[in-house]
Amino acid sequence: MTEQVSADERVIDVRQIDPRQRHIVILQLFEHLPASGALQLIADHDPKPLRFQIESKYGGNCLWAYLEEGPDVWRVRLRNVPTREKSNG
Repeated sequence: MTEQVSADERVIDVRQIDPRQRHIVILQLFEHLPASGALQLIADHDPKPLRFQIESKYGGNCLWAYLEEGPDVWRVRLRNVPTREKSNG
């Protein structure tokens, strides 16, 4: 399956990051995304705990979309949605 990746989307294979550092790295990357930027994560398990952590910290400013749901690979797109953009549409 081939997914078109836009210029404002960064793809990170988190399987190559030390598991103890993954959430820290992902949160830092998301924090530095430009408005309407996106981060695509490739993982070897459902990153549901990360979703809870991100929703707790960023609320509706992070849109979460599964692109692929296992069993061997999960791909998730996190999009930075500024508050004013949400209210416009």
